[in-house]
Amino acid sequence: MHGLWRCGGCFEPLQYFATAVRCAAFELLRRDPDGRPSPLYIPPAAAIPPPSHRTTAPPATDDKHAPPPLPPPRPLSSMACSCAHGVEFDANVIRNSALEDGLAGWAAVGACTELSVRHEESARVPTETINDVEDGYRPSGRYILAAGRGGEEDGLCQAIPAGALKPRVTYRVAGWIGLGDGAAGEHAVRVNIRLDGGEGGECAMVVEGGAVCAEAGRWTEIKGVFRLKAIPPSGAAVHVQGAPPGVDVKVMDLQVFATDRKARFKKLRKKTDKVRRRDVVLKFAGAGASSAVSGASIRVMQMDTSFAFGACINPAVIQEPAFVDYFTKHFDWAVFENELKWYHTEAVQGQLNYADPDALLDFCDRHGKPVRGHCIFWAVDRMVQKWVKDLPNDQLAAAVQGRLTSLLTRYAGRFPHYDVNNEMLHGTFFQDRLGDDINAFMFKETARIDPGAALFVNDYNVEGGSDPSATPDKYIAQVNALMEKGAPVGGIGLQGHVTNPAGEIICDALDKLATTDLPVWLTELDVCESDVCLRAEDLEVVLREAYAHPAVEGVVLWGFMQGHMWRQDACLVNADGTINDAGQRFINLRQEWTSHARGKIDSDGNFKFRGYHGSYVVQLATATGKMHKAFSVDKGDTPLVLDMDV
Repeated sequence: MHGLWRCGGCFEPLQYFATAVRCAAFELLRRDPDGRPSPLYIPPAAAIPPPSHRTTAPPATDDKHAPPPLPPPRPLSSMACSCAHGVEFDANVIRNSALEDGLAGWAAVGACTELSVRHEESARVPTETINDVEDGYRPSGRYILAAGRGGEEDGLCQAIPAGALKPRVTYRVAGWIGLGDGAAGEHAVRVNIRLDGGEGGECAMVVEGGAVCAEAGRWTEIKGVFRLKAIPPSGAAVHVQGAPPGVDVKVMDLQVFATDRKARFKKLRKKTDKVRRRDVVLKFAGAGASSAVSGASIRVMQMDTSFAFGACINPAVIQEPAFVDYFTKHFDWAVFENELKWYHTEAVQGQLNYADPDALLDFCDRHGKPVRGHCIFWAVDRMVQKWVKDLPNDQLAAAVQGRLTSLLTRYAGRFPHYDVNNEMLHGTFFQDRLGDDINAFMFKETARIDPGAALFVNDYNVEGGSDPSATPDKYIAQVNALMEKGAPVGGIGLQGHVTNPAGEIICDALDKLATTDLPVWLTELDVCESDVCLRAEDLEVVLREAYAHPAVEGVVLWGFMQGHMWRQDACLVNADGTINDAGQRFINLRQEWTSHARGKIDSDGNFKFRGYHGSYVVQLATATGKMHKAFSVDKGDTPLVLDMDV
């Protein structure tokens, strides 16, 4: 990943304390090769006191062609991360969270801020929550009102007991946030974990713990997550801040607790068995065949799965033998990284160049990989090429039509999916210039020219719970608005540029999006973590949640090889071609989700097994030879009975 470092006197090693951490003296504007800021960086609302000058050397140049070396892969026996020692899972480290003892433990932040305990009306206390730490948990109805705030950094805080936060453990931040009566509109409120720098004038560090768009008259559940890299040298405190000066902030039942991933995985295995597997009965009892085949040896082999796994490719990576080997063995779909985007195919007005997508399509055809079409347009202003921005509105409308006609007629029937107008939750370029109906027009015109493609919305941060601009509810509202205008939306894309994933938060987003009855794909998954062991665990979190959810039909990785990815700390395969822990974890999961069976045909001429959805080949060995036959296992709640004519 590209990064622009700016420092006012001190350079603090990024991610020494935490994965989402910053120093007040510098700003890291993380960007992809196209200049897009990382979707995982949300600028803070809280201010930190200026740090003292330090002489730590600045970070090395962030060159995508010279990524930092990764450690050699470890054997599978050492893949388990020793990060849970001495951790009490699901135990709230915030004292007096439900305010049974009034304001004990809580302190105001800001010279004019005043705290008081209030009781919400029973009819207005939230009744639904993703917080499953306690059976039957419901919000208490007691909350802290932070009034008289003089700035966005003002609010409330509580010191976290020393030793309560452990390194290398994923913590969730939960609770309910609201605004005082009279506040107009929505305002971002953030929960941050401040790590004291200790003696020696070190910079204070802040871990972003979560954010919500709060408003008066309703409670919004906060769904944050963070992880520390090392034990804080001096101490830590949780801060609730944000919203403009003068706006009162309300906080109910704030909780910070360690997540038990092993317990979550156990639940997901049971859920996966129900969602992705089915009982199958193969019947060989034709006329007189029962006795002929009874006791015969049988072998059932799954050839492919109905759940799609894919990866993005570009002209450089398909020249790398190690990349091609891993890609062809472990992925079923592809997507082009940049080569189909408008700024790539028409960098100069009127000069169309489809050489790269043609070559990539040829590569995918040779290897039998269908391709997602990413993307026809990009709604974010900075991702639109200059010549398009410079067009007057009438010529811009003509250029949009020209782009649709040129791309879709050339590749009609070649792309089963299209991301029509990328990142509409975060950008409105075409809408601002051409009116509110332009997005629906793009969908309708795409369907007219290439009616066989499923047309997707595609956006980032929706699954993470901490981007107020990209909540599941806002995504659903966008889809509904498009469909009300006649747009044939055929799928929902979650990009999945993930750091510190929490399975319950991802599942909550998927549950909400499933109410649209549209298929959901993770379209650009990369899990960023410098520690490759933790990266493997993080990857497993996301993949298990996706695979266990009935609304999800596919997962596409945004690359997987070191030196050929937007986010270098997300690779599965090292630059030398060796498979690291994350890459092996992916292979292991794919093997876990593949069914094979061996045995004997019973006396009734049947063979029974339970298999994952997908296509199979059965091999029957009898005295007269071997027979092979193909069949498929589709979704269903009742046993699938198939007649195997012999």
